[in-house]
Amino acid sequence: MVNDATVVEVHGYAKQGASFGYTGKRGYHPLLATRADTGEVLHIRARKGSANTARGALRFVEELIPRVQRAGATGPKLLRADSGFWNKKLIAKLERAGWEYSIGVRRQGQVPAAIAAICESDWRPLEDCPAGGEAQIAETQIGDWRLVVRRTRLLGAQAVMWPDWRHFAFITNRTEPLELVEVGHRAHAVVELAIRDLKDQALAHFPSGRFTANAAWTVIAALAHNLLRWTQLLTLPAGTIRTARTLRRRLITIPGRLTRSGRRTTLRLPARWPWATEFLAALGRLRALPPPA
Repeated sequence: MVNDATVVEVHGYAKQGASFGYTGKRGYHPLLATRADTGEVLHIRARKGSANTARGALRFVEELIPRVQRAGATGPKLLRADSGFWNKKLIAKLERAGWEYSIGVRRQGQVPAAIAAICESDWRPLEDCPAGGEAQIAETQIGDWRLVVRRTRLLGAQAVMWPDWRHFAFITNRTEPLELVEVGHRAHAVVELAIRDLKDQALAHFPSGRFTANAAWTVIAALAHNLLRWTQLLTLPAGTIRTARTLRRRLITIPGRLTRSGRRTTLRLPARWPWATEFLAALGRLRALPPPA
């Protein structure tokens, strides 16, 4: 699963708790955790707009761990997060719960010295770096933590803009090969897809002037998002995970009409609806589901 925070911009001055955060825009700064492969929101918590990136991260994880257990999750559990979750107490809690983690770190404390001490011969090239740039990875230790570092720089004419190496580091308790761990941590970016969907739905606007009401709205937005995700998982299990807007257009907001004749109700759809086959397959799977006990 992946954790992150985002700034949800608000309009108007009556929004209690809204303020200017690191983006320079007035809004709220919620935390959320999503399931990486499906985009489901596992946990979400509203925060005021001026909240520091790390504020409430420990409590958030303390709530997330039992929530995932209550949901019946089995097998290895991996939490991937940015440096806002770099907290010794938080990491200790993950380790006691038997979770794996890869968490970004800031370049402070022992981190800069540890990066500088890596031998040049230990850096390995990355083949997936875009043209016009170069990327390498290496690893070292900070105490009991495995520190994985990725460095990048520009090449050719663009090197005039940024000729030096830029370093991106994270700590992890994973034991897999370096390349696998590094690629896995970079995949943390999939959380942005869920954030995009939420902002394209209910989190496009907070309706109330009270923070508590908007916090409830945040949870409702996550529930609505999950219902859409579960609809696809149940009805189109073999398909690509679609954006919320695509699912609404193809499965929900269909230009059809209901007619009734001979005591029978018929749903009439456009003859040339391009996603009619997909819709009928989804409807058939829904009808085949057993009734709730």
